Amino acid sequence: MSDYSPNTTKADDVNSAAADLKDSATSAVHDAMDTASEQVRSRAEGARTAAADEVQGIAHALRKAADDLREGSPQERTFSQIAHGLADASEAMRDKDMGEMVGDLADFARRNPLVFLGGAALVGFAATRFAKATSDGGYPSSSISAADVTRTPARSSGTYSNTGFEAPRPAGTPPSGGSSVASPAVATSRTGENS
Repeated sequence: MSDYSPNTTKADDVNSAAADLKDSATSAVHDAMDTASEQVRSRAEGARTAAADEVQGIAHALRKAADDLREGSPQERTFSQIAHGLADASEAMRDKDMGEMVGDLADFARRNPLVFLGGAALVGFAATRFAKATSDGGYPSSSISAADVTRTPARSSGTYSNTGFEAPRPAGTPPSGGSSVASPAVATSRTGENS
């Protein structure tokens, strides 16, 4: 008698297919994780370089401001020291990877907690001001000014019009509802115009 069984062969085939599927899924997950990790590393590198460039620009501006001040004055010395420190920080940012920078920042925070907290608060305030300034874009938030519109109740229902505002009408013009009866706000403005 033979050891061959159709059920055993099918079970072995299913187990083999499942193992192959598991291996290919594991490989795909590892590949995706490697790709994502590389993208994060690349973006962090770009952010680090951009931050180092920004710090270098600030250091240059402070150095230029220090050159414009009276030589030997306390302000000139302070600006020069800050500019030198920022230039060093910029170079350190370029030379270290993100892990080293985070470690150095943590060490600094442990050694100087008050300075670290004060600096973090200043950075937070500066970031907030920057975010507020860029979100407005220097433009008013609405294209309609208070002088352009007046808010008046609709004639019949006591609610506001569809837009919430009704543009001012010249005296004697009937309201949008078609009635020639003026609302108290319009009547007051007409009375004010006559006096």
